[in-house]
Amino acid sequence: MATAVIAPDPKKLPRPGRGGFQAHGLTEEEARVRAIAEIVNSMVELSRKNQTVDLNAIKSAACRKYGLARAPKLVEMIAALPESDRESLLPKLRAKPVRTASGIAVVAVMSKPHRCPHIATTGNICVYCPGGPDSDFEYSTQSYTGYEPTSMRAIRARYNPYVQARSRIDQLKRLGHSVDKVEFILMGGTFMSLPADYRDYFIRNLHDALSGHTSANVEEAVAYSEHSAVKCIGMTIETRPDYCLGPHLRQMLSYGCTRLEIGV
Repeated sequence: MATAVIAPDPKKLPRPGRGGFQAHGLTEEEARVRAIAEIVNSMVELSRKNQTVDLNAIKSAACRKYGLARAPKLVEMIAALPESDRESLLPKLRAKPVRTASGIAVVAVMSKPHRCPHIATTGNICVYCPGGPDSDFEYSTQSYTGYEPTSMRAIRARYNPYVQARSRIDQLKRLGHSVDKVEFILMGGTFMSLPADYRDYFIRNLHDALSGHTSANVEEAVAYSEHSAVKCIGMTIETRPDYCLGPHLRQMLSYGCTRLEIGV
């Protein structure tokens, strides 16, 4: 008895860009490399002709042609840019250009988890502080849950200030941002309530992350940072009114602090 052959539904066949379909008999990695090269070449050609570069359209066409289930990352395309066309094409590839639109790269870092000084006077924490050593999010700092982008970067770095700063600066650079001028934002609670030796260690390592120098103290770190290729042009510190008195202000000025965020 002859059996009927059922033709497959064309809607369910793997299509380029869906289901990991491989085009041209290439491996996924080979197809990805060729797609990136084609995207960059198309951008270079259009840019040299002073024509509009529609990155999304170029990426979509390359993904369909080479059957990529996932579009190439911006970092991969930036790395493939020829030096001769880098300056003209970087603005078209830069992720979230608003981050450095002012010419300043804002780098948020977190101090280690510590108890709020408010506990010493009242015996309790404020109801709107979700984290801290005594919370369900004990690995996070007092004012955060640990799931914020800055928190997750800090946790990955084990709250090491040098690693936090250096890795974030390198990440912004890979994404095409200018990192010549950096403003640090110190998050994680009342920084000035932490022990003086820890504060000095934290600030020293932030400045050393910019200069690449290993300093013996804060004064030396600030001096080297002032003459490094990547300069700290601002620093914001979170504090409370009772940790914003004369002695605290003098210490914060010695750290290079330019702005305060005062909470309760």
